Amino acid sequence: MSVSVVIADDQEMVRMGFRLILEGQDDISVVGEASDGVEAVEAVHRLRPDVCLMDIRMPRLDGLEATRRLRQAQSAATDGTKVVILTTFDMDEYVYGAIRAGASGFVVKNSGPRLLIEAVHAAVSGDSLISPSVTVRLLKHLSKPSRAETGAAAARRLTPQELKVVSLVARGHTNNEIAERLTLSLSTIKSHLSRVQDKLPARNRVEIAAWAWEHGVVG
Repeated sequence: MSVSVVIADDQEMVRMGFRLILEGQDDISVVGEASDGVEAVEAVHRLRPDVCLMDIRMPRLDGLEATRRLRQAQSAATDGTKVVILTTFDMDEYVYGAIRAGASGFVVKNSGPRLLIEAVHAAVSGDSLISPSVTVRLLKHLSKPSRAETGAAAARRLTPQELKVVSLVARGHTNNEIAERLTLSLSTIKSHLSRVQDKLPARNRVEIAAWAWEHGVVG
């Protein structure tokens, strides 16, 4: 089954480069492009892609607001689309906002073809954070302890086993890696994550990781 992708970036050369990389894969097809946030929102509503690669700095409507609008729409036309933020290391300050806007992951623009393809597949499967070394670095840099709930108080919301799973998610491990480390079945890990999402609440793995870093559960 082919994964459909919309690329939203205000630089034509970037869109062209990403298209060439993605369309070189048998299981990925680029179904549309957008040069600003308004076009991105319209393209997702019209084309209903599996993934939208969303740049942050774009004219008319930036990528954060476009992501927020897609997540708040709560319609059949947008609910199935995962948003992956396109970022650069000098734009770290935006990434935490992207998490809160509902992004499913991140990819650094100059990280190469392999990571871009990994980002698309991971967003669709929901199995892993995008590029653990990159994502963990961004979360560590951006997250600050919450005054309302920190450390042990936050941790008490979860069972000891759930806390172990959350800590490994926050460090970028996949479900399979977590299952192997904890000597548990893959289905058990998925069940733990489902309960964690309900308890926090969190919409996806990225938000689970953000919660863990924000509240000092990992460090």
